[in-house]
Formats: sequence, structure tokens, C-alpha cells
Amino acid sequence: MLADARVLVADDDPELLEVVAAALTRLGANVTPANNGAELVEHLAADGPFDLVVTDISMPWMTGVRAMHAARTTGLGTPVIVMTALRDPSIPARVAALGRNAALLPKPFNLADLEFLASRLLAQRGQQPAGGRSGNEA
Repeated sequence: MLADARVLVADDDPELLEVVAAALTRLGANVTPANNGAELVEHLAADGPFDLVVTDISMPWMTGVRAMHAARTTGLGTPVIVMTALRDPSIPARVAALGRNAALLPKPFNLADLEFLASRLLAQRGQQPAGGRSGNEA
């Protein structure tokens, strides 16, 4: 399901960024890494569209959720997995506000959970209404 998918992965922890990017690459995805919220936004604007975004919630400059919310307001409907080790009870609602093509992945997680969520979100892309797929449009 991830074969040739364009995936943007953002995390300010270089080790986790490398592990997640390598795991998705092994599954056949073409991965673009971002080290913080600023790079996440830059890649969305300059290198998109992406088929999937995997982002940490807590990063310098702009959180992953805030970056994706900003992208949503411009019409970018790219599916997103939000990773976090934070135990803030408001996080599930903040991720849910990104839409049904957003999923929360609590840290620590195993790579099978990441693969499952990525595959599920990518499979849902074909089921989105025409206006909800803007992440795949020019």
C-alpha cells in the first residue's frame, strides 16, 4: 500500500526521524524528512503534494498539528499521522479536528502500528469526496 507513496516525515528528534523515515522507505515509500515545523511547512509548500504526512506534535517553531491545521485552511487535505509522547487530554480532539483522514499515534509505538495507520489512511484517499483530496491536486 505504501509503494511509491510520497511521504513527508517531520520530527525534531533526529533518531526517531531516521527510524520512521527508514521504516517507511523499506515499505516502498518515497520519504522527504523535515527536522522541525518550519521545514514541514516549507516542504508542504515547495515539494508537495504528498500522499501522507507523518509529524511529531511538539516541534520548534510550529507544532505538527498547528502546521497541518494551517495546511487544512488552505484546502490541503493530505492524510496525516500525528505522533506524540505528550499525555495532554486535549490532543485527541486536536488531531480529530484535522478531519477523518488524521490519526493519532502515541509514542512509544511499534513500526507495525505506523504501517497499519499509514496503509489505512492511504487506502481512504480514494474514498474521499472530490473536495477532500486536495493533497493530491496541483
